[in-house]
Amino acid sequence: MMEEDPSQVSETNNTNSSMEGEERDVESNPLNQPLLKRSRTLSSSPLAMVGAKVSHIESLDYEINENDLFKHDWRSRSSAQVLQYIFLKWSLAFLVGLLTGLIATLINLAIENIAGYKLLAVSSLVEKKRYLTGFIYLTVANFVLTLFAAFLCVFFAPTAAGPGIPEIKAYLNGIDTPNMFGASTLIVKILGSIGAVSAGLDLGKEGPLVHIGSCIASLLGQGGPENYRLKWRWLRYFNNDRDRRDLITCGSSSGVCAAFRSPVGGVLFSLEEVATWWRSALLWRTFFSTAVVAVVLRAFIEYCNSGKCGLFGKGGLIMFDVSDVTVTYHAMDIVPVALIGLIGGVLGSLYNHLLHKVLRVYNLINQKGKLHKLLLSLSVSLFTSICLYSLPFLATCSPCDSSITETCPTNGRTGNFKQFNCPDGHYNDLASLLFTTTDDAVRNIFSTNTSTEFHPLSLLIFFVLYCVLGLITFGIAVPSGLFLPIILMGSAYGRLLGTAMGSYTKIDQGLYAVLGAAALMAGSMRMTVSLCVIFLELTNNLLLLPITMIVLLIAKSVGDCINPSIYEIILHLKGLPFLDANPEPWMRTLTVGELVDAKPPVVTLCGVEKVSHIVNVLRNTTHNGFPVVDEGIVPPLDLAIRATELHGIVLRAHLVKVLKKKWFLPERRRTEEWEVREKFTWIELAEREGKFEEVGVTNDEMEMYVDLHPLTNTTPYTVVESMSVAKAMVLFRTVGLRHMLIVPKYQAAGVSPVIGILTRQDLRAYNILTAFPHLEKSKSRGKGN
Repeated sequence: MMEEDPSQVSETNNTNSSMEGEERDVESNPLNQPLLKRSRTLSSSPLAMVGAKVSHIESLDYEINENDLFKHDWRSRSSAQVLQYIFLKWSLAFLVGLLTGLIATLINLAIENIAGYKLLAVSSLVEKKRYLTGFIYLTVANFVLTLFAAFLCVFFAPTAAGPGIPEIKAYLNGIDTPNMFGASTLIVKILGSIGAVSAGLDLGKEGPLVHIGSCIASLLGQGGPENYRLKWRWLRYFNNDRDRRDLITCGSSSGVCAAFRSPVGGVLFSLEEVATWWRSALLWRTFFSTAVVAVVLRAFIEYCNSGKCGLFGKGGLIMFDVSDVTVTYHAMDIVPVALIGLIGGVLGSLYNHLLHKVLRVYNLINQKGKLHKLLLSLSVSLFTSICLYSLPFLATCSPCDSSITETCPTNGRTGNFKQFNCPDGHYNDLASLLFTTTDDAVRNIFSTNTSTEFHPLSLLIFFVLYCVLGLITFGIAVPSGLFLPIILMGSAYGRLLGTAMGSYTKIDQGLYAVLGAAALMAGSMRMTVSLCVIFLELTNNLLLLPITMIVLLIAKSVGDCINPSIYEIILHLKGLPFLDANPEPWMRTLTVGELVDAKPPVVTLCGVEKVSHIVNVLRNTTHNGFPVVDEGIVPPLDLAIRATELHGIVLRAHLVKVLKKKWFLPERRRTEEWEVREKFTWIELAEREGKFEEVGVTNDEMEMYVDLHPLTNTTPYTVVESMSVAKAMVLFRTVGLRHMLIVPKYQAAGVSPVIGILTRQDLRAYNILTAFPHLEKSKSRGKGN
């Protein structure tokens, strides 16, 4: 469900075509319009944009289902089986790190060689004054590479487009995002990242690497792709949502480590940005995975330094080393440092706002179909190529400084002083930033002890260009990351401020560029601790720590006062029902009992239920959990009055398995433990497989019975109806629930032991305001105060 302001929710557009599943591209539903009509009830159709499809969104089962089968399995596990399970978890964490490191090396190697040889060819043409031929060569090469990446995303794996980080955040929050971690998505993400980054587009491979690491983790945990899954018994222990969540957390950390060569930063990124649930054992495994990635990257860098990897391998594990400059501050430096943070917060928020508008416009363009998606991507590629090639001709040539030890000028793929169209002994400062790969552009603008290298006008052109490219490139149908575009924009304004400060500061201009990049990332993404460590590991300069912390804190504080982070905006646009960590203040004035009153009556099942009733319930409802209630139970205290017992909750998936396996009883009775163990295992019940549409039940079987007691989770989380929604939401998110049962405050004869169920959709602020519009006024008054 694509959500907007409450005033827009009741509007509708293309409702029938969305529901009937016509052949047109369903991603084309504009982001500023709802997909379905919304009624004034609490629950709503859980639809969200995943890739190129409007998908039905369900929650994940992170809660342990403590039914009879689970309890028996837990009691019967030997010490050897427990050790085997622990060993396998660490083995999978090792494989996640190993494969992520290998694939990241492959991607880096491919990008550096493809982009490097392309730039070498164009440089030779420019050196021969064949400018038009060089422009055609560069434009055609970028066009073909973009076409390759966009074609794969549009026609084979639409979920591979974009960074993938918002969807990972949603998954770890408890939202099942269909097809986000499949084999086709992984392959297209790898190949598409190579094509898109090699094409010179203003995007990075960092976001896609996080998604790639998560895809690897998910595939390892489930034994491979859907149609070719390994059925090894020991692997089936991990075919559940809880263990897959831990593996995907390891994968996201490994992806960040592979992108920035920052193992500690990768762990902190998952902890601060993507993970909703965390514990110390998971911290150790993620750190182990990132350590494996760092070792793999280091081994390949050592191997490639000998020249066996083509154009790849120059440099070490530190990507943007600025350790060769001594960092000294004085009291007056606090003013420009604080100014960098302030500007970063404002510009980051402005970037988020404008990108929000651009994504809406792109969705209107995508409404016209797959061909228009391709044309949009190719148009951005043409515009990017024209700007990168033509703008350096506007810069004036500068003479090389003989006091600089670095080679000047250079005509190769790398180098901080590109000759481009200049005569011998001169360099083009704007070409050093534009006519190179994005990684080399960052190295050049971060370069220290080069205070006179870049002219302010060149830095201004570079800043404006990458602001425009950063807005129009993100959102096209290719794998793309936000890290590098934001680093480039931030480093440009940081270096500009350093140039303006001149002799009034002792901080090197290259360090101003580092601080500007950190500030803009904090202003847009709202990360602090992980960003601080990532930048320290990127630049290898611990002396930057105090001022980096100041900049990040100021930028994040300013950004939070203006609008949400960029990932929160994307989650909102896609309609993914993400639960925030902090409930709204007005949620404390509303009780969960009032919430369930706004919902349809709860559907309950008996402990021994008739097959026909189960079939009717599954056919006529979309609920995924049903309370199991037994009436006429004699309490343990031997009271004369019989009671009604809330036995627990049974999942829809388990009911479907019962019907598929035809575990029916000819008479109404409770089964013995051995009977259920002959048909089901706890591992089997943890798997998310089977649909009701695949079930076939005869008329005779309809009159039979099913004993639901062995399959019922007897320890569901229950809260009393007088609990505030704010408190319930914190509990729901912290524990990772899918269903929360609401029990009455007063127990009496004839009173049902459960009065309702709350799910993720019911606890979202937007849905609550839809059912209780008067709360919107109190919300507005709260903001006014």
